[in-house]
Amino acid sequence: MPASVHLAAFADPRLGLPEASFQAILFDCDGTLVDTMPLHYIAWTESLQRHHAPYPFSEETFYSLAGVREQDTVLRLNAQYGADVDPEAVAATKSELFLQHIPEVRPIEPVAALARAAHGRLPLAVVSGSEEEIVRACLKTTGLLSLFSSIVTPQRVRRGKPAPDMFLLAAEELGVDPAACLVLEDGQSGIDAATAAGMTSVFIPRSLR
Repeated sequence: MPASVHLAAFADPRLGLPEASFQAILFDCDGTLVDTMPLHYIAWTESLQRHHAPYPFSEETFYSLAGVREQDTVLRLNAQYGADVDPEAVAATKSELFLQHIPEVRPIEPVAALARAAHGRLPLAVVSGSEEEIVRACLKTTGLLSLFSSIVTPQRVRRGKPAPDMFLLAAEELGVDPAACLVLEDGQSGIDAATAAGMTSVFIPRSLR
């Protein structure tokens, strides 16, 4: 079983980590480890336009759905506006558009620095609502991919965030009790999922990007 480590002792104080010890860290990717949210929003709006979505998609709406699986986002919007936009088609186009921006992706340095410092001391995982291809591309271009021994995306579970399934799978793969895990997240759906999994979570504000 991994040893417990007091993370606040070597973390950027702006992260506001709790004064406690943990046995693993689970990171969201977009908006937490890497500064991709503006790029995702550009890809989202263009994809919705291409598929003739009849509803608005403001930045406020976009950020409120951070961490939610792309197809589920479309389903929620369809239900809200009484529309029938194809969620799979929107998600596929959005992924294609976003991948074009991968060279522009940069790490969110206070969070990336924590991952680098914790690597070798604790097992680390990424738990993201994006597709695995996108997650791996973002981590690779920022030099962070090798830090993580588990990457969990919605395709690997029955329910995505805000359900706890993804976080529970990551804890299982790391061999750590969920209660001993610290989660870093920038989306309310991820915070809710971590809470449902019995984990401690820290919210990463946009001001850190």
